[in-house]
Amino acid sequence: MSSLVQILFHKAGLQTTIQDSGRWGYQHLGIPVGGAMDKAAARKANWLVGNKATAPVLEITMLGPVIEFKGSAQIAITGADISPVINKKKAPMYQTIDLKPSSILSFGALQTGCRAYLAIGGDWQVAKWLSSSSSILSGTTPLLPQSNIQAQQIISIQPRTFISKRHITKEQRPSYTNLVPLRVLRGPEFETFSRTSIAAFFSLQHRVSNHSNRMGYRLETILPDCNLDEELISSGIIPGTIQVSSAGQPILLMNDAPTTGGYYRIATICSEDLDKVAQLKPKDLIYFQLKI
Repeated sequence: MSSLVQILFHKAGLQTTIQDSGRWGYQHLGIPVGGAMDKAAARKANWLVGNKATAPVLEITMLGPVIEFKGSAQIAITGADISPVINKKKAPMYQTIDLKPSSILSFGALQTGCRAYLAIGGDWQVAKWLSSSSSILSGTTPLLPQSNIQAQQIISIQPRTFISKRHITKEQRPSYTNLVPLRVLRGPEFETFSRTSIAAFFSLQHRVSNHSNRMGYRLETILPDCNLDEELISSGIIPGTIQVSSAGQPILLMNDAPTTGGYYRIATICSEDLDKVAQLKPKDLIYFQLKI
């Protein structure tokens, strides 16, 4: 299997991007980590096709693309269920799939979760910057624009000999619900907030707003008794930092967020729960649990 396999996007979907494990070690230069939002789902997809855990995948958000495979390929789909279809037949998830040349992969209605991951076996012939092929959507000028998939775009992959098919059992797959608990640690400015604000933060169910993306999730909640008028010196933030705006609105920062910010930091989501956040969509509900 020496010739390149070309992947043609007839439709791009809502937001389909190339992601890998991200860019580590450059945050002091103001460069976000980026990478797959749901790291576990991306790793599982790559394992199912025999790729390294850090290899590129397609991150597909809510509305999927239409893809034609111009050559034989092994693929796997994990994460959100966006009703994948191969050649007009329902496609299985969490298992290795062998595709014949000219196969068409498309997606339908979103059933659960928010982001699906498509792994394709082989060596992806895509550009890298700072050792990563991940799209960066923050800022005014997108970096690695070819990692933000557009209609009629083509990706080439150097295939390898097919591996024996693998699968992940239903018991080993995550389940996505519309009410998600998130464990948090106290943030650097936790003690700045009033008891009323803190009580509301932990007692309320918070709805994810429409203003949510790879940079962060704004919640619809306005915390009461928030006196945050005093300016804060811009300080370091990481994926999982929860800032609160001057109006009292919590913001969950994610992979493509800047590396510094000036809002008060009430809490930080435990790293093992960040994959749950990646699968939140607008109108989903979350509540916070303090991890002592």
